Amino acid sequence: MKASSYGHLEECVRRYPQLAGTLPSMRRALEVLTGVFASGGQLLICGNGGSAGDALHITGELMKGFILPRRLNERTAAALAASCPDGAYLAEHLQGALSVRTLVAETSLITAYANDVAGDLAFAQQVWGYGRAGDALLCLSTSGNSDNVAYAAQAARFKGLATLAMTGAGGGRLSGLCDLCIAVPEREPYRVQELHLPVYHALCLALEEEFFGSEPRLERKFTVQAPDHVGLH
Repeated sequence: MKASSYGHLEECVRRYPQLAGTLPSMRRALEVLTGVFASGGQLLICGNGGSAGDALHITGELMKGFILPRRLNERTAAALAASCPDGAYLAEHLQGALSVRTLVAETSLITAYANDVAGDLAFAQQVWGYGRAGDALLCLSTSGNSDNVAYAAQAARFKGLATLAMTGAGGGRLSGLCDLCIAVPEREPYRVQELHLPVYHALCLALEEEFFGSEPRLERKFTVQAPDHVGLH
Protein backbone atom coordinates (compact mmCIF):
# COMPACT_ATOMS: atom_id res chain seq x y z
CA MET A 1 0.00 0.00 0.00
CA LYS A 2 1.11 3.57 -0.64
CA ALA A 3 1.66 5.99 2.22
CA SER A 4 -0.10 8.59 0.08
CA SER A 5 -3.20 6.39 -0.08
CA TYR A 6 -3.40 6.13 3.70
CA GLY A 7 -2.79 9.88 3.78
CA HIS A 8 -6.24 10.54 2.32
CA LEU A 9 -7.81 8.73 5.27
CA GLU A 10 -5.69 10.64 7.76
CA GLU A 11 -6.64 13.92 6.09
CA CYS A 12 -10.32 12.95 6.43
CA VAL A 13 -9.88 12.50 10.17
CA ARG A 14 -8.01 15.79 10.47
CA ARG A 15 -10.92 17.57 8.79
CA TYR A 16 -13.57 15.62 10.73
CA PRO A 17 -12.09 14.89 14.18
CA GLN A 18 -15.27 13.08 15.26
CA LEU A 19 -14.31 10.32 12.83
CA ALA A 20 -11.01 9.53 14.59
CA GLY A 21 -12.44 6.33 16.05
CA THR A 22 -13.27 5.00 12.58
CA LEU A 23 -9.72 5.32 11.20
CA PRO A 24 -8.72 1.68 11.91
CA SER A 25 -11.79 0.34 10.11
CA MET A 26 -11.31 2.81 7.26
CA ARG A 27 -7.75 1.55 6.82
CA ARG A 28 -8.94 -2.05 6.80
CA ALA A 29 -11.64 -1.21 4.26
CA LEU A 30 -9.04 0.39 2.00
CA GLU A 31 -6.82 -2.67 2.24
CA VAL A 32 -9.68 -5.05 1.51
CA LEU A 33 -10.91 -3.05 -1.49
CA THR A 34 -7.37 -2.70 -2.81
CA GLY A 35 -7.03 -6.48 -2.69
CA VAL A 36 -10.36 -6.96 -4.47
CA PHE A 37 -9.55 -4.58 -7.32
CA ALA A 38 -5.94 -5.74 -7.63
CA SER A 39 -7.13 -9.31 -8.17
CA GLY A 40 -9.67 -8.30 -10.82
CA GLY A 41 -12.73 -8.37 -8.59
CA GLN A 42 -15.63 -5.95 -8.49
CA LEU A 43 -17.39 -3.98 -5.80
CA LEU A 44 -21.18 -4.25 -5.39
CA ILE A 45 -22.96 -1.53 -3.39
CA CYS A 46 -26.48 -1.35 -1.93
CA GLY A 47 -28.51 0.93 0.33
CA ASN A 48 -31.92 2.58 0.67
CA GLY A 49 -33.08 6.17 0.21
CA GLY A 50 -30.23 8.59 0.76
CA SER A 51 -27.89 5.62 1.05
CA ALA A 52 -29.00 4.54 -2.43
CA GLY A 53 -27.91 7.98 -3.61
CA ASP A 54 -24.58 7.43 -1.85
CA ALA A 55 -24.21 4.08 -3.65
CA LEU A 56 -24.61 5.86 -6.98
CA HIS A 57 -22.20 8.60 -5.86
CA ILE A 58 -19.49 6.10 -4.94
CA THR A 59 -19.93 4.30 -8.25
CA GLY A 60 -19.37 7.55 -10.12
CA GLU A 61 -16.20 8.37 -8.20
CA LEU A 62 -14.60 4.96 -8.81
CA MET A 63 -15.65 4.28 -12.41
CA LYS A 64 -14.08 7.48 -13.77
CA GLY A 65 -11.46 10.02 -12.79
CA PHE A 66 -12.12 11.65 -9.42
CA ILE A 67 -9.22 14.08 -9.02
CA LEU A 68 -6.67 12.26 -11.20
CA PRO A 69 -6.86 12.05 -15.02
CA ARG A 70 -6.48 8.25 -15.20
CA ARG A 71 -5.28 8.40 -18.81
CA LEU A 72 -4.72 5.12 -20.64
CA ASN A 73 -1.08 4.10 -20.84
CA GLU A 74 0.70 4.74 -24.13
CA ARG A 75 0.73 1.12 -25.25
CA THR A 76 -2.99 0.60 -24.61
CA ALA A 77 -3.89 3.95 -26.17
CA ALA A 78 -1.90 3.18 -29.32
CA ALA A 79 -3.47 -0.27 -29.68
CA LEU A 80 -6.96 1.13 -29.19
CA ALA A 81 -6.35 3.97 -31.65
CA ALA A 82 -5.34 1.44 -34.31
CA SER A 83 -8.16 -0.99 -33.60
CA CYS A 84 -11.25 0.73 -35.02
CA PRO A 85 -12.37 3.85 -36.95
CA ASP A 86 -12.97 5.88 -33.77
CA GLY A 87 -10.11 4.36 -31.82
CA ALA A 88 -8.15 7.61 -31.53
CA TYR A 89 -11.14 9.39 -29.96
CA LEU A 90 -11.69 6.50 -27.56
CA ALA A 91 -8.02 6.40 -26.63
CA GLU A 92 -8.01 10.13 -25.92
CA HIS A 93 -11.06 10.18 -23.67
CA LEU A 94 -11.49 6.79 -22.00
CA GLN A 95 -10.17 6.62 -18.44
CA GLY A 96 -8.95 3.91 -16.11
CA ALA A 97 -11.83 2.47 -14.06
CA LEU A 98 -12.34 0.40 -10.93
CA SER A 99 -15.13 -2.11 -11.48
CA VAL A 100 -18.18 -1.11 -9.43
CA ARG A 101 -21.81 -2.16 -9.78
CA THR A 102 -24.57 -0.45 -7.82
CA LEU A 103 -27.55 -2.62 -6.94
CA VAL A 104 -29.99 0.27 -6.53
CA ALA A 105 -30.57 1.35 -10.13
CA GLU A 106 -31.98 -1.79 -11.79
CA THR A 107 -35.56 -0.52 -11.71
CA SER A 108 -37.13 -3.22 -13.85
CA LEU A 109 -35.41 -6.04 -11.96
CA ILE A 110 -36.10 -4.57 -8.52
CA THR A 111 -39.79 -3.93 -9.21
CA ALA A 112 -40.27 -7.30 -10.91
CA TYR A 113 -38.68 -9.11 -7.98
CA ALA A 114 -40.83 -7.16 -5.54
CA ASN A 115 -43.96 -8.01 -7.50
CA ASP A 116 -43.18 -11.62 -8.34
CA VAL A 117 -41.06 -12.92 -5.48
CA ALA A 118 -40.05 -10.84 -2.43
CA GLY A 119 -39.25 -7.13 -2.45
CA ASP A 120 -36.84 -7.36 0.46
CA LEU A 121 -34.64 -9.80 -1.46
CA ALA A 122 -34.02 -7.68 -4.57
CA PHE A 123 -30.49 -6.76 -3.42
CA ALA A 124 -29.76 -10.33 -2.33
CA GLN A 125 -30.88 -11.63 -5.73
CA GLN A 126 -28.49 -9.29 -7.50
CA VAL A 127 -25.66 -10.39 -5.21
CA TRP A 128 -26.59 -13.98 -6.06
CA GLY A 129 -26.45 -13.24 -9.77
CA TYR A 130 -23.52 -10.84 -10.01
CA GLY A 131 -21.28 -11.75 -7.09
CA ARG A 132 -18.28 -14.02 -7.30
CA ALA A 133 -15.76 -15.14 -4.71
CA GLY A 134 -13.12 -12.44 -4.55
CA ASP A 135 -15.61 -9.60 -5.05
CA ALA A 136 -16.82 -7.31 -2.28
CA LEU A 137 -20.20 -5.98 -1.14
CA LEU A 138 -20.49 -2.57 0.51
CA CYS A 139 -23.68 -2.25 2.58
CA LEU A 140 -24.88 1.28 3.37
CA SER A 141 -27.42 1.68 6.18
CA THR A 142 -27.69 4.53 8.66
CA SER A 143 -29.20 2.21 11.29
CA GLY A 144 -27.37 -0.94 10.28
CA ASN A 145 -30.71 -2.75 10.50
CA SER A 146 -32.19 -2.52 6.99
CA ASP A 147 -33.58 -5.98 6.23
CA ASN A 148 -32.99 -5.92 2.48
CA VAL A 149 -29.37 -4.87 3.00
CA ALA A 150 -28.87 -7.49 5.73
CA TYR A 151 -30.19 -10.20 3.42
CA ALA A 152 -27.75 -9.07 0.73
CA ALA A 153 -24.87 -9.27 3.22
CA GLN A 154 -25.78 -12.83 4.13
CA ALA A 155 -26.03 -13.90 0.49
CA ALA A 156 -22.66 -12.27 -0.18
CA ARG A 157 -20.94 -14.02 2.68
CA PHE A 158 -22.27 -17.39 1.51
CA LYS A 159 -20.88 -16.76 -1.97
CA GLY A 160 -17.43 -15.79 -0.67
CA LEU A 161 -17.55 -12.02 -1.11
CA ALA A 162 -15.82 -9.71 1.35
CA THR A 163 -18.57 -7.82 3.18
CA LEU A 164 -18.17 -4.22 4.38
CA ALA A 165 -20.73 -1.97 6.04
CA MET A 166 -21.07 1.74 6.65
CA THR A 167 -23.56 2.53 9.41
CA GLY A 168 -24.34 4.85 12.27
CA ALA A 169 -23.20 4.37 15.87
CA GLY A 170 -23.30 0.79 17.10
CA GLY A 171 -23.45 -0.78 13.66
CA GLY A 172 -26.82 -2.50 14.12
CA ARG A 173 -27.32 -5.97 12.64
CA LEU A 174 -24.78 -5.34 9.91
CA SER A 175 -21.93 -5.15 12.42
CA GLY A 176 -22.42 -8.85 13.07
CA LEU A 177 -23.18 -9.83 9.48
CA CYS A 178 -20.24 -8.12 7.74
CA ASP A 179 -16.51 -8.71 7.90
CA LEU A 180 -15.92 -5.12 8.95
CA CYS A 181 -18.06 -2.13 9.78
CA ILE A 182 -17.33 1.59 9.63
CA ALA A 183 -19.79 2.93 12.20
CA VAL A 184 -19.77 6.74 12.36
CA PRO A 185 -20.60 8.36 15.72
CA GLU A 186 -24.13 9.59 14.94
CA ARG A 187 -27.58 8.00 15.07
CA GLU A 188 -29.91 10.51 13.40
CA PRO A 189 -30.09 9.32 9.76
CA TYR A 190 -29.25 12.63 8.10
CA ARG A 191 -26.31 13.17 10.44
CA VAL A 192 -25.04 9.67 9.75
CA GLN A 193 -25.20 10.40 6.02
CA GLU A 194 -23.35 13.68 6.54
CA LEU A 195 -20.45 11.68 8.00
CA HIS A 196 -20.66 8.85 5.50
CA LEU A 197 -19.84 11.24 2.67
CA PRO A 198 -16.35 12.29 3.88
CA VAL A 199 -15.58 8.66 4.71
CA TYR A 200 -16.40 7.31 1.28
CA HIS A 201 -14.82 10.30 -0.45
CA ALA A 202 -11.61 9.55 1.45
CA LEU A 203 -11.78 5.88 0.47
CA CYS A 204 -12.39 6.77 -3.18
CA LEU A 205 -9.48 9.22 -3.17
CA ALA A 206 -7.25 6.60 -1.56
CA LEU A 207 -8.23 3.90 -4.06
CA GLU A 208 -7.66 6.27 -6.96
CA GLU A 209 -4.22 7.12 -5.60
CA GLU A 210 -3.46 3.46 -5.06
CA PHE A 211 -4.23 2.42 -8.63
CA PHE A 212 -3.72 5.56 -10.70
CA GLY A 213 -1.33 7.77 -8.72
CA SER A 214 2.31 8.27 -9.61
CA GLU A 215 3.81 6.67 -6.50
CA PRO A 216 4.67 2.98 -7.11
CA ARG A 217 2.29 0.55 -5.42
CA LEU A 218 3.71 -2.21 -3.27
CA GLU A 219 2.10 -5.56 -4.09
CA ARG A 220 0.52 -7.27 -1.11
CA LYS A 221 -2.39 -9.64 -0.66
CA PHE A 222 -5.04 -8.44 1.78
CA THR A 223 -7.65 -10.61 3.44
CA VAL A 224 -10.49 -10.09 5.89
CA GLN A 225 -11.04 -12.59 8.66
CA ALA A 226 -14.32 -12.40 10.53
CA PRO A 227 -14.97 -11.47 13.26
CA ASP A 228 -12.17 -8.88 13.16
CA HIS A 229 -14.81 -6.21 12.61
CA VAL A 230 -15.63 -6.33 16.32
CA GLY A 231 -14.11 -3.31 18.03
CA LEU A 232 -13.42 -1.48 14.77
CA HIS A 233 -16.54 0.67 14.98
